[in-house]
Parts: sequence; C-alpha cells; structure tokens
Amino acid sequence: MSSGSRIRIGSRGSELAMWQAHHVAAALRGAGHTVEIEVIRTTGDRLQGVAFNKVGTKGMFTKEIEEALADGRVDLAVHSLKDLPTELHPAFALAALPRRADPRDAFVSKEFATFASLPPGARVGTSSLRRQSQLRAHRHDLQYVEFRGNVDTRLRKLESGEAEACILACAGLDRLERTGLLRERLSTEIVCPAAGQGALAIEVRGGDLAIAEALHFLDDAETRFAVTAERAALHALGGGCQVPIGIYCEQHQQQGQTHWQIRGSVLLPEGRAAVRVALEHRTEEDPRALGERLAEELLRQGAGALLAAE
Repeated sequence: MSSGSRIRIGSRGSELAMWQAHHVAAALRGAGHTVEIEVIRTTGDRLQGVAFNKVGTKGMFTKEIEEALADGRVDLAVHSLKDLPTELHPAFALAALPRRADPRDAFVSKEFATFASLPPGARVGTSSLRRQSQLRAHRHDLQYVEFRGNVDTRLRKLESGEAEACILACAGLDRLERTGLLRERLSTEIVCPAAGQGALAIEVRGGDLAIAEALHFLDDAETRFAVTAERAALHALGGGCQVPIGIYCEQHQQQGQTHWQIRGSVLLPEGRAAVRVALEHRTEEDPRALGERLAEELLRQGAGALLAAE
C-alpha cells in the first residue's frame, strides 16, 4: 500500500481503546497515510455492570468490530490482545503486535504504599478472578470486592471509599497517565499476568496483503514471540477470563545470554489450591510449541482438576 492511502481503523469507544487507536493512527500518519477512526460499540460495552466470569467473555469486546472488518467498513481493528479469543477466525490475521507495555498488575491505593501493608479486613477492589485468586493465595485475610467499569470509574470508586485499594493493569494506567495513586507494580511472581496483558493487537482481513504490509513496521518480534507462546498455552488449557489462569513469557539473562522463560499459574477461585510451572525455552522450539509444552506440564501436575472444578 502506497503512502497517502486512506486507512480506516475500527475501535471501541472507551478512553483507553481510543488512546490505543490514536496511538496506531499516529504511527500510520507518520508513515504518510491518511487515517480515520470509526467507533464501534461492542457487547462488552453494553454489559459493563455484569460480572463477566458469570456470562463468558469470548468475543465480547471484539465481535462487532470483527463484523465491521469483515464487511469492509474498516480496514483494520485495534484491540487489547487479551480481549481477543485465543483462536482467530480464519478470515482474520494479526498483522502487527506493537511493542508490549508493562504487563504487570498495579496496586492502587490512597492510604497504603504496598499490598503487603494492607491491614487485615481491608477491601481490595477487583473483578478479575485471576487477580483475586492469586492475591488470596498471599492474603486470605483481606476482603475482595467487585470493581467494574473503566479505569476512571474504578479510580472514582477508590476515591469515594468503596475500597482501601484496587488492582488495575499497569499498561492502562500508564497509557492514560493515571498513575497518581499507583503505589506498587506487583511482581509477576506474586500475580502472574493474563496471557497477552499489556499488548495491542492490530487485526486485518486475512487476504488483505496491502494493509498487512503497511502495518509491518509496527510489529515487534519479541512481543510476538512472548504473546504467541502465552496464547498457545491458554488455548491448550481451554481458558479465558472465566478461570483463574495467569501465563507470562519473558526474556531473562542467564550466564550472560538471553533466554526465554514461560510461567503459568492455574488456581481455584478462592486461591486455596494452585499449580504453578516455569519452563525454559528450548532452542529448537517455536513460541507456539513452548506454550503448548507449558500447558501440558500444568495439566500433568494437576491443573486439569482445578479447571474442572470451576
């Protein structure tokens, strides 16, 4: 696709989604393209008051956007990668996965500097089973309360005293510059992130080579490796937002060399039981094989029984 071409982006209308769409639009404009953004309301936007673990989340924030993409109303879609089902419809492809933002979860509070410093009985706002389960494993003496809504809604609930702290994604707070009450970036050893957390996904029609080529410069190889492994593991486990599964792949230094490591956690909702596994990448493995090997090991160590108990 030549520079100067018009590209239409489909996005949800939330402030964070629009930040993401404008971030991609700015990069494309910098490459010489004319860009328009079309806001598309999704099922998830209409059900903000519903606990998603009770209704299922597959495609809840993406289905209507993919329909617009398939119909040709937009040329590409910008998503939070963790909102996308682990297996795309064959009609679509992920043309670019830009460099990942901070994948960790954030401890946010007006009064307390760290998660560990919360007094017994303190209320922690989070609607994520993954976050609740992992935090319960460390602190059973806290109250975990439902906190729904967008970033600003949750921060307002915190300010109004509905909880002493809440847990949000670092990436969203950083992107929206809402870090004033961010007290601690929780170690991934304490709360293993959701597969793909912090990453954006740019989705296109599978046969649209011109758009895919125009987006190629936005693709980050390290991010693609990590999230491909994470999503392969999640897919093999059959999990989504309804089950407490954390999966995180990262590079680390070992004897002066860079290696990939992938970690996974599967828990019961109350945090009473957990299976945790960490694996090193084998030289010959592609990221999908690495993720599938993690899932196999989690299941071998008993994760299947925990998943069946959901």
